Amino acid sequence: MSNILFSIDGNLYRFERVKRVGDKILQPEFLDEIVRKTITSLESGKKQIFEIADEARNEWQELDHKLASLKNKVKETIEEVEKLYTLEKESRQRLMIVSKNFKIYTEDDIKKAYDATRDFQIKLALSKDREQHLKTQRNELETRIRKMRNTLERADYLVSHVAVAMNYLINSLMNISNTLEEMQKKELLGIQVIIAQEEERQRLARDIHDGPAQSLSNIILKCEICEKFFETDLKKAKQEIKDLKKQVRSSLKELRDIIFDLRPMSLDDLGLIPTIHGHGYVLKFSEETGIKVELNLFEQSAEIDPIVEVAVFRIIQEALSNIKKHAKAEGAVIRMQIDDGMLKATVSDNGVGFDYDRRQKHNKDNTINTDADGYGIYGMRQRAELLKGKLNLESQLGKGTTIVLDVPIQLKKGESECEKDQGNDR
Repeated sequence: MSNILFSIDGNLYRFERVKRVGDKILQPEFLDEIVRKTITSLESGKKQIFEIADEARNEWQELDHKLASLKNKVKETIEEVEKLYTLEKESRQRLMIVSKNFKIYTEDDIKKAYDATRDFQIKLALSKDREQHLKTQRNELETRIRKMRNTLERADYLVSHVAVAMNYLINSLMNISNTLEEMQKKELLGIQVIIAQEEERQRLARDIHDGPAQSLSNIILKCEICEKFFETDLKKAKQEIKDLKKQVRSSLKELRDIIFDLRPMSLDDLGLIPTIHGHGYVLKFSEETGIKVELNLFEQSAEIDPIVEVAVFRIIQEALSNIKKHAKAEGAVIRMQIDDGMLKATVSDNGVGFDYDRRQKHNKDNTINTDADGYGIYGMRQRAELLKGKLNLESQLGKGTTIVLDVPIQLKKGESECEKDQGNDR
């Protein structure tokens, strides 16, 4: 585990570069697993609801077919009962006639008439029982169908509403991991900002102590020597004063360099283009690194919001810092132009480059890359997004790296003239 110590208001703090293994709940890959299982459960639940609705519909259709068949049987049975009732009535009338006219009809005729009547009565009774039984079945089936229809309607309601809700929930869950990772990046970026501020303070303290502070001590000593020489040797006193003037000029230059690194005053006084082109920033970078920087910039007649100028300057500053640290480049190109209300800045180098897609995948697989250099790119992208712009990075092994910044701007004065001049140049 790699730690960084930094101080705030005299208090010592520790920042852990790597998250503890026990903090699994804060790791996006662990959250991805939870989200995946949750989505799987939701999909399973949605599938079961669909299956219930399909089963209810199939059962309702089956019961509807049975009801139709049962109604036909009831109808046939009622017709049969009516027919048997007529035949039984005719048979009883014949039995009465035969029984009254025993002189005409034989005992065998009377017996046949009686047996026929009894058979019709039995068939009629059985048919009535069957009719009643079928009607009972029909009523029960109609009740079941009504209940099944209600179940089917509720199932269809669930299918239509739950499907929408689950799709929305699934889409929301799929964004949780990205949201958490972004929140963690912002949180760690804030810590990195504090660390960078402390490191910058340490660097400034060291530069001031080793440079202007030492020079001021020497100046005081020189002044004391001059005082003594004024009394004994004016020639040596004049020589000491000349040396003193050189030291004062050197100390003033060192102070100006420190002030420029903090925030170039020319950025506020003259603007972005003169700061980069005309006041030694790029020239100083080339002298320190040996990297030749080619400039292709728009005309300074376009006045840009100071906030935008500061952000663009810091992004270019960070891009050049990355080239100095990692690119192993011999040359770089800075291009800036204004077109259709957009400021486009490009910083490219001919260095070793890197596999950007592979690094992005590596950072994602390992939660968050807490390497400070990784936050350089992230910090540049955050600056661009705060200005409602975007920053893209393109790099390949052996083919250098290109950073492209697009920021919307509102030109203050001379906007039309600037765009017109650029149009003529094109």
